[in-house]
Amino acid sequence: MSNSHLFLKSGFPRAPLQNGIGRYVCQLQRITLKYCKTSGSSKGMREFLEHELVDFSRANPGVVVYVKPRRHRTAVMSAEYLNGERTWINCRNNSREEISKWVQVLKQSNGRGEEMRLRKHWHTDVPSVQGAWTPFTHIHPTANVTEFPCKQLSELKLTEPTATEKLLEMYLAQRKQSSPSEPISNSEEAK
Repeated sequence: MSNSHLFLKSGFPRAPLQNGIGRYVCQLQRITLKYCKTSGSSKGMREFLEHELVDFSRANPGVVVYVKPRRHRTAVMSAEYLNGERTWINCRNNSREEISKWVQVLKQSNGRGEEMRLRKHWHTDVPSVQGAWTPFTHIHPTANVTEFPCKQLSELKLTEPTATEKLLEMYLAQRKQSSPSEPISNSEEAK
């Protein structure tokens, strides 16, 4: 058995900021493309910048794109997300198509990375085995197929004694048991 899970982040699989419940919000905030103008290892990055960067920027107006030329350095992509996470990818000797695919991967991810140990395969904001309570939780199942207004159900509620009436009956029964010879006045019964 491996102990590598001890060094991984742990958490629950959940959409950041309830993403996808209302509308989709791209989590990629900004992407920085660093390359060398003369190096052969940055050729794919230069081709991507010439041919595909403008189309990507037009298709994704919510993503800020920075282009940073650096002398004698390897081509690198770094991405920053709304949750504050940062990711970088080494693009040394990558072709234009590979860089385009990596840009799409960065755009579609949420920045947390895939290296997370999941504590549970599900997560809920309202942890309950039975589910959330509603006013219809303990209603008899016949109410599902009944057409309302229903005379039978309304009469049923009128014939049942209220909680106050039940307490009064219990009080009077207890009073009769404790002193059966004393009469109970009408004012006490009315209470």
